[in-house]
Amino acid sequence: MTESLDIRRKRLRFRSRHRGTKELDLLLGGFAERALAAMTEAELDRYEALLRVPSPVLYAWLVGHGDPPAEHDNEVTRALLDYRFEPGGG
Repeated sequence: MTESLDIRRKRLRFRSRHRGTKELDLLLGGFAERALAAMTEAELDRYEALLRVPSPVLYAWLVGHGDPPAEHDNEVTRALLDYRFEPGGG
């Protein structure tokens, strides 16, 4: 049995906001608010794979201290890397 896309998006949004570090909570939570609603099921798969990356590694990519490996070189990762957090604007 598969979960509905709405439930999956809500679960991913929650996971994005609760990484354990304020910086990632803000970056991923803001990105999730803006991007998840428009993602296809395949893109949600890619985003979910990103959420499995250890926090220090993912944060390093986001601040430009390293590049994602080939398995994460996709449109979702590029959109996340291009995302700019706007305080108060999500």
